[in-house]
Amino acid sequence: MNTNNNALRLNVGFILPLSVGSSREFLFEYEQLQVAPDLDLNDITGTARVTRTPQGLLLQLKMRATISAECVRCLSEFEQPLQIDLTELYAFSDRSVSDSGLILPESGVINLAPLVREYMLLEVPINPLCRLDCKGLCPVCGENLNENPEHNHAEEAIDPRLAVLKNLKEEG
Repeated sequence: MNTNNNALRLNVGFILPLSVGSSREFLFEYEQLQVAPDLDLNDITGTARVTRTPQGLLLQLKMRATISAECVRCLSEFEQPLQIDLTELYAFSDRSVSDSGLILPESGVINLAPLVREYMLLEVPINPLCRLDCKGLCPVCGENLNENPEHNHAEEAIDPRLAVLKNLKEEG
């Protein structure tokens, strides 16, 4: 697992003296990346475009990745795809700060890790499914119904407390 803290740091200081409208594109491609402290991303690809504006540097980031997830129906592990598309302004001064509150550091190096972590975590589904038609687990024995769709229990077990109701149904 790549825990390189510099993987999502961009040195954008060279863009500052350029004219308004100048931009630079940065490409990302990592097999694995850990975004501290709790997000492990796989197969990361993306681009970041940084554009000089009068107020600061405009960041446009598009990134795809996967995370290891567990299906809520069948409990199988699978790779959950995630995709983010964000636009943020790194302001030159407090006067130009947007709602996100990002200010360009004096070093000219911006760390995308906090933004990537926040936006990727927002993309993780509350109830991840390995596939839309996941059949889940058998309520009787717990077998994965995706692996054995013909699975059934020949003799249905009846709760002894409800056996009286079955007798009533047969009599009526």
